[in-house]
Amino acid sequence: MGPGKAELLAAIQSTGSIAAAGKSMNMSYRRAWLLVDVMNRSFAGPVVHAAKGGRHGGGTTLTPLGLHVLDQYLKMAEAVNHTAQAYLPLFSGLMSKQVDESPMDE
Repeated sequence: MGPGKAELLAAIQSTGSIAAAGKSMNMSYRRAWLLVDVMNRSFAGPVVHAAKGGRHGGGTTLTPLGLHVLDQYLKMAEAVNHTAQAYLPLFSGLMSKQVDESPMDE
C-alpha cells in the first residue's frame, strides 16, 4: 500500500468507477483494474466491490474494509509528514546560499 494505491482508492470512492478513477489519475483502465485486483488479493478481504454493468449500470464502491484501509493509510501518511516536519530544520545549514528555492518546493 502506498500513495498511488491510496489515491486510486480515494478516486474510486469519489467517482464510483474504476475507469473514471484511473482517468482522473492519467492511468489506463487496465492499470487501475490491475492495482485494484492486487489490493483485493493482498488484504484480508476485498477493498473494492465492482458491480457489473447492464441495464441498471455498474458501479464501484469501497468495501467497509477498503474505507478502513484508506482511512488508516491517510492517518499514517499525516503522522509521517508531521514527524518529518520536525527534521527539516536539520537541512537549513546544509543548503547552498546561492540556490533559490524551486517553485516545485512550494
